[in-house]
Amino acid sequence: MQYRTMGRTGVQVSSLALGAMNFGAIGRTTQDEATAIVDAALEGGINLVDTADMYGDGESEVMVGKAIAGRRDDLVLATKATMPIGQERNHRGSSRRWLVTELDHSLRRLGVDHVDLYQMHRWDPATGDEETLSALTDLQRAGKIRYFGSSTFPAYRIVQAQWAAREHHLSRYVTEQPGYSILQRGIETHVLPVTEEYGLGVLAWSPLASGWLSGAVREGREITTSRSRVLPQRFDLALPANRARLDAVERLVKVADEAGLTLIQLALGFVTAHRAVTSAIIGPRTLDHLHSQLAAADTVLPADVLDEIDAIVAPGLDLAPDEKFDTPPALLDPTLRRR
Repeated sequence: MQYRTMGRTGVQVSSLALGAMNFGAIGRTTQDEATAIVDAALEGGINLVDTADMYGDGESEVMVGKAIAGRRDDLVLATKATMPIGQERNHRGSSRRWLVTELDHSLRRLGVDHVDLYQMHRWDPATGDEETLSALTDLQRAGKIRYFGSSTFPAYRIVQAQWAAREHHLSRYVTEQPGYSILQRGIETHVLPVTEEYGLGVLAWSPLASGWLSGAVREGREITTSRSRVLPQRFDLALPANRARLDAVERLVKVADEAGLTLIQLALGFVTAHRAVTSAIIGPRTLDHLHSQLAAADTVLPADVLDEIDAIVAPGLDLAPDEKFDTPPALLDPTLRRR
């Protein structure tokens, strides 16, 4: 396992991080299975575990808490807030009112007195940066969080938040968690240059592109990934974006074979090769999934292999741009353009 400094914090984290989104109902993973996955991940050198309050409406946090009991100080624990929890209109977002309340809920579910990294799951356009950063700074000073970060923020919002922290003399985001894979390279255009400029750690989610790069999605095979059950449209081969992804996957398999690698090793090695990336977050649903992904822990792709990947999916290109979660709200909601 490789270890890297998380931004400018001085905290050393593994180049592969364990994501817990599949723990519970989403991935149909039981507590015993989740605990076994955490055990094997820590044994394999992973020391960063990432979850969120909205994964299974808190179920993932509960399962992570039970799995790490007795060894809390041996790992870097990260969770997130801002996504809706239930139907109550104020049980979401990044207001002081919600973050103070929801962090206590997360700590209770996790069974800990603090988290190492508290992340804003998405940018909340209804809440000003000063409001959010002030609340997070106070929670940090209270000892409930050590650091805080953003997730899937557009580049300009990352810059704005850094400026607001400096302007109002508040603590700042130290990490960004964007989606990044061979098939979704859009963040190379603006986000990664910005994170490098501000010295942010980058924890990349979905490095296997929701299963497209796991080896389970191939020409002529039935698609049986867990994501295909939840989001079937993302695997509908009648859609041009999905056909383009499948064509790219078939070419990438040949690159991996010629390099003596599995497709998973190629995919994870690609993400961790970028100098701005701190860790790639893997989200295994089973122990077998975990072991196949841990096999990429020390994968270092040579320049010629990276060049071949560039020839298949160009730098900065998203093969499925409609699946990005950092689109400015005004492009999605006509009222924000026309009022």
